[in-house]
Amino acid sequence: MIKRQRVTIKEVARQAGVSTQTISRVLNRHPDVAPETRQRVLRLIEELDYHPSALARSLIQRRSAMLGVVTAGLQFIGPSQTLKGIIEQAESMGYALLLKELPRFDTPHIETVFQALLSRQVDGILWAVPEIGSNRDWIPQEIDTLSVPVVFLDTRPRPGITSISIDNAGGARLATQHLLERGCRRIAHISGPLEWWSACERLRGWQEALAEAGLPAPQKAVASGNWSSGSGEGAMHTLLEQYPDMDAVFVANDQMALGAAHAARERGRQVPRDLRMVGFDDIPESAFFLPPLTTVDQDLIAMGRTAVQELVAVIEHEPQAEPATKSIRLQPALKVREST
Repeated sequence: MIKRQRVTIKEVARQAGVSTQTISRVLNRHPDVAPETRQRVLRLIEELDYHPSALARSLIQRRSAMLGVVTAGLQFIGPSQTLKGIIEQAESMGYALLLKELPRFDTPHIETVFQALLSRQVDGILWAVPEIGSNRDWIPQEIDTLSVPVVFLDTRPRPGITSISIDNAGGARLATQHLLERGCRRIAHISGPLEWWSACERLRGWQEALAEAGLPAPQKAVASGNWSSGSGEGAMHTLLEQYPDMDAVFVANDQMALGAAHAARERGRQVPRDLRMVGFDDIPESAFFLPPLTTVDQDLIAMGRTAVQELVAVIEHEPQAEPATKSIRLQPALKVREST
């Protein structure tokens, strides 16, 4: 088999009648290229099947075009969907990923994680580990010592960092307000594990919606699970014992809602006839629950995509500019189905 000779940037420039610097500007979407020149270069790149060398480009730009990603808990829907968005956006922007999955959410030796990524010359780091308990306490001591930018996902906003998250409290308010609009007045809540920041935010949103309606949020109206369907079933049995006159329940994720609906049926409470129910996540299966589940749609893929966009914007900012820090909260939406 005859090996095809690799087309070089010099050959593209020669046939286009421009400099290699102009070819680089076209490849890097630089605005200082005439439209007709850009079109001629792009057409030649396609005709010649030119593929720029990632190594050469990294040497010229003094960047590796590689992002480090730190994650944990990929068995959960949230982290896995977020990672999907990160992968898709990084690929579309020409960045490779170096993935580090922590063995647990509260891994103490953060320094070694950063050292492993920095030793491979990553241009920036996406910290995609959900905030749980005190697993962000290292930020004030470590963040200023790093030589590359870091963007945090699923994180409580803090001064001096860029964070991307879903408005969990806002989503919980949407769910609870929907139940109030349906005439429900004794609305219970099945929370996720309250070590998780996102679970605490959903609990807070439920409380705030009830308070705004002038209704109490008694402790007996809350039971906790661990995100699994089995824990939702157990939490519903607890609520039926301690808050039997509830007329609705907001469940902090769809998987727990599946177990909660099963427990309610076992105890003779039909959804939605006797008990209206709203979940959170809008997993694909929620539309096929019996009955189909009203739920809060949080676009975790969009969160992953947004995080990559923000990190790349910092990496590629002008050298003399000071990169800004910000907090971005993506707004969820309510999907109304038969369970309400």
